[in-house]
Amino acid sequence: MTVTWQDYDAVLFDLDGVITPTAEVHMRAWSDMFNAFLGSWEGDGDTAPYTDADYFAHVDGKPRYDGVRDFLVSRGIGLPEGSPDDPPEADTVCGLGNRKNDAFNVVLARDGVVAYPGSVLLLDHLDGIGVPMGVVSSSANAPAVLEAAGLLDRFRTVVSGRVANELGLAGKPAPDTFLHAARELDGTAERSVVLEDAVSGVRAGAAGHFGLVVGVDRGAGADVLREAGAGVVVADLAELVPGGAA
Repeated sequence: MTVTWQDYDAVLFDLDGVITPTAEVHMRAWSDMFNAFLGSWEGDGDTAPYTDADYFAHVDGKPRYDGVRDFLVSRGIGLPEGSPDDPPEADTVCGLGNRKNDAFNVVLARDGVVAYPGSVLLLDHLDGIGVPMGVVSSSANAPAVLEAAGLLDRFRTVVSGRVANELGLAGKPAPDTFLHAARELDGTAERSVVLEDAVSGVRAGAAGHFGLVVGVDRGAGADVLREAGAGVVVADLAELVPGGAA
């Protein structure tokens, strides 16, 4: 796969599932949290076990509270919205989101995280040719994950879920966070690249009319990513490096 990276002013990476395999940690944390909740819920709605299919359909790539809300709607379960300050024990949308965040932090602290070798290869290549890079992640934990992986200093901007909330930016699949990151790197959407593994993130790149949207197939499916708006789909970012190998 050939991309002429010098034709672009900025390259914007999603984090989980694109640079680091933290999507797996997120998936485990979501599963543990939702299944514990469903197992104890006595109200209306479908309490069948939460599955990976639920993750890809309702949660993947979205801001945490949006993922909680969308999943609950899919099951016909109504909870109060609550507040971001809610304790993790609260049966509210925000409480469940905070409960999941706690589970993620426990796993990250215990196991650490190592970036995909192919992703580091692409970062090295882009560093070498001087293309500015940023991270756009729905996760509030993005800086901590990058720090744990030893990659934080590679990026001129990190637009995390916390930054988006502070700035009032709509989350993926809206393009707002990617557009903000492009501006932070003195780029335009038309001359920037988005790399995403989540359907919601690919849709965000397409909605923002970015110059190139790359889908990274870590399980969502190549056809699904193309239908969402990816112009190119790869299984590993090494495929995008001249002389690289998947």
